[in-house]
Amino acid sequence: MGNADFQVVDPGELKLGMYVVLPLSWHEHPFLKNHFLIESETDIQKIRGLGLKSIPIDPARSRLVQGQTAPAEKPPTASGPEPPAAARKVATEDLIAVIHDGSLPPAEKSVLVRQHSITMMKGLLESPTVQNMKETQKAISEVVSLILTDDETLHYLLDITSHDYYTYTHSVSVGVLSIALAKALFKDATNHDMRALGVGFFLHDVGKVSINPAIITKPGRLTDAEMQEMRRHPSLGYKLLHETKQLTEESRIIVLQHHERVDGKGYPKGLRGGEIHVYGRICSIADVYDALTSDRPYRKKLPPVEALKIMHDEMIDHFQKDLFMEFIKMFKKKA
Repeated sequence: MGNADFQVVDPGELKLGMYVVLPLSWHEHPFLKNHFLIESETDIQKIRGLGLKSIPIDPARSRLVQGQTAPAEKPPTASGPEPPAAARKVATEDLIAVIHDGSLPPAEKSVLVRQHSITMMKGLLESPTVQNMKETQKAISEVVSLILTDDETLHYLLDITSHDYYTYTHSVSVGVLSIALAKALFKDATNHDMRALGVGFFLHDVGKVSINPAIITKPGRLTDAEMQEMRRHPSLGYKLLHETKQLTEESRIIVLQHHERVDGKGYPKGLRGGEIHVYGRICSIADVYDALTSDRPYRKKLPPVEALKIMHDEMIDHFQKDLFMEFIKMFKKKA
């Protein structure tokens, strides 16, 4: 498709449902792709923050909400409209191909693994069908194998911090961090199914598919009522995985317990210390770290060293101390 198919609009004219085509390299913006559908006001604000004087729009692929006018009308392309969300399949082929590409340097492989993992998780969370869960589990098992066997690529994966806190981006970050910590803790132990654990870590926030999207994407702090609703997602995720018979029980426990805290101040059950499964304790550390090192609507991301310092000085009672100290060691090793 050539540029003649695009219409250029002022950043102030951007609307939900417009399909933008950013004239930038992938590393010059915080989005997964250069071309995508605007799905939230946060997307609009991020695009405006890029400082571009005009934005190319593809009218043929735009899907403006009712009451908005498209930049231009155009017949559907030969490929036809996108299938409904329930029918979409998660994209795992590119991720698996990159993992098995022995010609890729570790630094480049780490970037591609992360990008394709985010695409996969976004697809799953938009369409969490049983078939998509099965396909995702297979691909995550491949990611786990890579982390367990390729220390150099893992080194670069740990060096990548999030630009944003989208659920699917956060899921990948927490998945990688948790698997890396489990690898360091369990080393050569044979009584842990690391691939099953990896799936649990990646899917720890799957319950958010049952939460009102307006709460998930709210550009600011949640009200008490909204926070109460948000705190249902561990239980909802566990219920979803249990009812669909997905994951092992220990992996489902990760989903249920990743917001529990050793001092008993977590949720949903307020468990303390050893009442929390070690896998849940691992995930809780990675979850908090990624939240601190990612941009939030109400707070800029912290550098890794500062985030770890805050966790140690102000939040240490939330975590099992020896697990947290092992987590810190992972970053010292890559320094």
